[in-house]
Amino acid sequence: MINPDDPPQVQVEKQAKIIEALIRRASRQKDVGPSAYRAFQSAIDLQQKVAAQTLELESARYERELTRKTLAEALASMEEGLALFSNGSLNICNDLFRGLLPDISAKITPGLTLADCFALMAGSTHLISTDRKLTNLRRALESGRNAGSVVSLVAEVSGDRWYQMSAQRTSPENTVLLLTEITALVRHNRREKEHLIDRQADYLQAVFQNMTAGVCTFSASGEVMMQNWRFRDILGIPITVLQPGTPLQELIDFMRARALIPEDALLRVDAWREELKKKGSLRTRVAHGVDRVLDVQANLLPDGGFLVELKDVTLETRSTELLENRVMERTAELTRANANLTEQYEEKARVEEELRVAKELAEAAVSSKTRFLATASHDLLQPINAAKLLISSLQEVTRETRFRPMVERLQGAFSSAEYLLHSLLDISRLESADPDTVAAADVSLQGLMEGVKADQALVAAQKSVRLDVVPCSLVVHSDPVYLLRSIQNLVVNAIQYTNPGGRVLLGCRRQGSRVVLEVWDTGIGISAKDQLRVFDEFTRADNVPIGSGMGLGLSVVDRACRLLGHDLTVRSKPGKGSVFRIAMDVVDPATARPAPFGPVQDSGAGPLDYIVMVIENDADVLYAATQWLELRGASVLAARSTKEAMAHVTDLGMPPDIILADYQLDGSDTGVQATRDIRAATGTQVPAILITADRSERVRRLGEQNDMSVMTKPAELSRLRPLIEWKVRGPSLTSDADKSRR
Repeated sequence: MINPDDPPQVQVEKQAKIIEALIRRASRQKDVGPSAYRAFQSAIDLQQKVAAQTLELESARYERELTRKTLAEALASMEEGLALFSNGSLNICNDLFRGLLPDISAKITPGLTLADCFALMAGSTHLISTDRKLTNLRRALESGRNAGSVVSLVAEVSGDRWYQMSAQRTSPENTVLLLTEITALVRHNRREKEHLIDRQADYLQAVFQNMTAGVCTFSASGEVMMQNWRFRDILGIPITVLQPGTPLQELIDFMRARALIPEDALLRVDAWREELKKKGSLRTRVAHGVDRVLDVQANLLPDGGFLVELKDVTLETRSTELLENRVMERTAELTRANANLTEQYEEKARVEEELRVAKELAEAAVSSKTRFLATASHDLLQPINAAKLLISSLQEVTRETRFRPMVERLQGAFSSAEYLLHSLLDISRLESADPDTVAAADVSLQGLMEGVKADQALVAAQKSVRLDVVPCSLVVHSDPVYLLRSIQNLVVNAIQYTNPGGRVLLGCRRQGSRVVLEVWDTGIGISAKDQLRVFDEFTRADNVPIGSGMGLGLSVVDRACRLLGHDLTVRSKPGKGSVFRIAMDVVDPATARPAPFGPVQDSGAGPLDYIVMVIENDADVLYAATQWLELRGASVLAARSTKEAMAHVTDLGMPPDIILADYQLDGSDTGVQATRDIRAATGTQVPAILITADRSERVRRLGEQNDMSVMTKPAELSRLRPLIEWKVRGPSLTSDADKSRR
C-alpha cells in the first residue's frame, strides 16, 4: 500500500490515513475481540515506524542543507570562479563566477542551462574578446562524450583583465566551468614581448649600421627614410645632405654636380624605378666617380617604397678584368700550343700509319713464312728422309771399306742439318695459331725417357760423356711428340756442352700431384744474366764455343712448355753444370690410358726376314727405303699408290708381313686408305706403320683408329727396325718392359 519510492511526506500522509481507518473500524465493533486487538496493536507499531522514519527524514534534510551550506562557503572562499551544471542546468556557482560579467550576474541563477549561460556571456558588454568562440567551446565540450575531457579558451574582460575558462565533463550528468584569472601572467608576457621588441630593434639598428654594404630605404614618394654610414661613405655624401626626408632628386643633383655620376643618371634612375615596379627587384653595376665601380641592388618594399644596397666592387672588377686579360693571353698561348699539338698529332698519325703499314707487312711476311714452312714441311722432309735412309744404307755398305770415315762425317753433318731443320719447323708450328699444333694426351714418361736414351746413347758414347737415365713409370698429360722433342733437345744440349769425361743424368722427382722431369749435366754452365735470355731464338750463352749450334733447341722447349702448360725452369753455375726442369701434372693411374710407345732399342740380331710393303709416292724416298730394308734382309714390295699396292698383293696371292706407308700420296690417295684396302682384300689385319711429315693431331688419331703406329719424318731409323719387329711378331713375343709401356 505504501510505495517506498515515494517522498517521505507522501509516505507519512498515507500511513496517517491507514491509522485513522483502522481506528474507525475498531470503534464500530461491539466488543473488543482478539482480532481487533491485533489490528490496534499493528496500528500502534506502524505509527512508531512512521515517527522513526519522519525523524530520519528530518535528519537527512538537515545534513543536506548543512552540506550545501558548506559547499557554498567553500566555493565562496575559492580564488577561481566555479559553476556546476547537473543534467545541463546550473546547480550551484560561487560569487566570483556570477560577478565576472556584472551586466548578466542577475541572470546567473540555478536552473540556467549551459547553452543559455554561454549565450549570456557572448552577449555581455564586459566581454572584450576571446581567442575562440564560446559556441565552439560548447560544441567541443558536447563532442567529448567521455568523462574527464577538458576544453578551454582565453577571454579578455573590461578593465584589462584576462581569464582562462576551462570546461570539464566530470561525469555524463555533471559539467564544471572554471574561471582562472591570468591577468598577471598576460601582463608579464606583454612586458617581456615589448622588451624583446625593443632589444631586437637595437640589434637590428646595430646590424644595419655595421653592415659592410651601404643600405638606404626610400619612401614611396622617393624620400630618404633610413641609411647607414657605409651608404654615405660609398657615395661620398656628407651626413648633412643625407638626412631622413631628403628627396632622391636632391641626392642625384648633388652627386651629378660633383661628377660622381654621369649626366644621364636621372633618366637611368627613372628607368630603374619602372623596372623595379614591374619585377620587384633590380640589380645593376654602375660607374662611380673616375675609377670606381658600384654594385646596386634594389628591392621593392610592401608600402611602395624601396631599399637600395650598394657594394664597392672596384677591386673585384679590376681583378676580373685582369683575370680576363690573363685568360685571353692564356687562350692565345693554348691556341698556339694546340696548333703545335695538332701538327705533332698529324705527324704522329702519319708515323703511326707508316708503322701500321710496316707492321702489316712484317706480319704478312711472318705469316707467309709460317705458311711456307707449314706447306713446305712435307716437301722439305721428304728428301731429308730419303737422304737419311741412303746414308744409313751407305754406312752398312761401307762398314769395312776406306769410305767409312767419310760416310760417318757425312752422317754427322747431315744430323746437324736435320736437327736444325727440325728446330725451324717446330718453331714455325709453335708460332702458328693452329689449334691442332699440340694435342695433349696421356703419355708414359718411361717410354719417352728410354727412347731418348736409345737415340742419344751413341752420341754420348762418341763424346765420352756418361748418359744415365733413371726410369719413371708415371703418366702425365702432355703432347707426346713435343714432350719427346723437348726432352731430346735438353739431353742433346747437355751432351753437347759437357766436356769428355762428364756426366748427363735424366730422371724425375714426384712433388705431390706433379712430377718434375730433370736433366742434369756437369757441363760449362750458364751465367745468371744468360739464364734470362737462354730460351730466346738464336741466342747462346757467352761461354758457348763458336760453331756450337744456332741456339734454337731451348727456344723450342720453351714454346712447347708454354703451349702445354708445363713449368720450365733452369738453375746453373758456370764451370759446375746446369739442371733444367719441366714440371707437369700427374695423371691418376686408375684413369690413365697412355698410348703404347713400342720398343725403343734396336737389338740388331738377325735379318728382317719379312715381306714389307712400302707405299710412298716420292721416288727418292721409295728407293732409299727399299735399299735400307733390303740391306737388312727384308723382301720389299715397292708401290707409289694404292692401286700399285693392290696389284702387288694380287700378284703375290698373300698379304705382306707389314706395311710401311706415307700418309699423303698423289691426289686424294692416302696410305691409310691403301692399308684399309689391303686388309679388306686379304681378310688379314696386316700390321702397319704410318710414316708421315704431317704432325697434326688429326693424322695421329687417324692412325690410332686404324691400328697404325705413327712415325714422323725423317724417321728415327734406330727405332724403325725394333718397331717393325714389334708390330710383326706381336705383343705376345715382346719383353716385359715393352708390355709395361703399352
